[in-house]
Amino acid sequence: MVSRNITFSTTRRAFVAGSMAALAAPALGRAQGLETVSARMDFAPWGVQAAIHLAHVKGWFKDVGLNVDIQDGRGSANTLQLVNAGQVDVGQVQLGLVPQARVKGAQVRAFAGFGRATDLCAAVDRDSSIKTVADFRGKSIVCFAASPWAPFIDYWLAQGGLDRTTVELLLVDPAALWSTYTTKRADAILSTGPSILPPAEAVRPSKGIAASDAGVNFPSYGLVANEQVIAKRDHVLKGLVASQQKAWAYLRDGHAEEGAEAMIQQRPNAKLDKAILVNQIKLTIETFDTPATAGKPIGWQADADWNAALDTMRKSKALTTELALTDIFTNDFVA
Repeated sequence: MVSRNITFSTTRRAFVAGSMAALAAPALGRAQGLETVSARMDFAPWGVQAAIHLAHVKGWFKDVGLNVDIQDGRGSANTLQLVNAGQVDVGQVQLGLVPQARVKGAQVRAFAGFGRATDLCAAVDRDSSIKTVADFRGKSIVCFAASPWAPFIDYWLAQGGLDRTTVELLLVDPAALWSTYTTKRADAILSTGPSILPPAEAVRPSKGIAASDAGVNFPSYGLVANEQVIAKRDHVLKGLVASQQKAWAYLRDGHAEEGAEAMIQQRPNAKLDKAILVNQIKLTIETFDTPATAGKPIGWQADADWNAALDTMRKSKALTTELALTDIFTNDFVA
């Protein structure tokens, strides 16, 4: 596989208050004859969320009869828990977390996968000589315990003949992750390329060493719902997928700036940086295609990609129970 070193420009994500809008959304939906659906994001606003905000601003949700209550999140794992519990209808999360959630008893499935290639990376200084896992010997690496990276760290290190005795692994609170890297208390940070590289540009210009170069396959972002919603609200999920396909295609076709502007309009108190958002959007779109999804619609998920992910999970001991692919995802709502 060809090594991918990625570079960018951004500011760090910020949490936003939207409680009043969230409370008003269901009533607004009823008044306009639209069906309200709550959509919880993975985290505070950043570029991966551009399509959902753009669809709202453009009126594309109304075109499919939906009023979408867009909620900021507190991490993909937290959003998955809320979706499973029925506290929100759908979630936009790192899909690679779904198999582990299923093994633990969660009744959630992915019904659209937008970022179908692995976006996990180890970010290092742009002028660093580090190119492969083996080059991290003797280096300090920062991560947090609940990161999507966490189950794969030991497997990833082993691909370079390393382990936790040959690197300094710093597991910190999520709130300290960013500052630990930007103040150079760590040589590398384990994160996702589209989220971390743009904000690093202003404070510590970085490149990303893709996890997939070492055989770590982990599906990126998409939409999930619990089995009850999948069974009873199929028309809602089809409409949501169609609107997101339209929005992502529009962004991919040279309109990333409009996506950034939509986010800034929808989250005016978040102090979002347009240039950073644009770069995050473009990086996110780079994860859309895999050989197995060539020629397929945006959101369509491939057996081959999920089998590769499950193989990584088994090898890294992140998954010890066999799952059928039908337990993990469905393409029933992707046209």
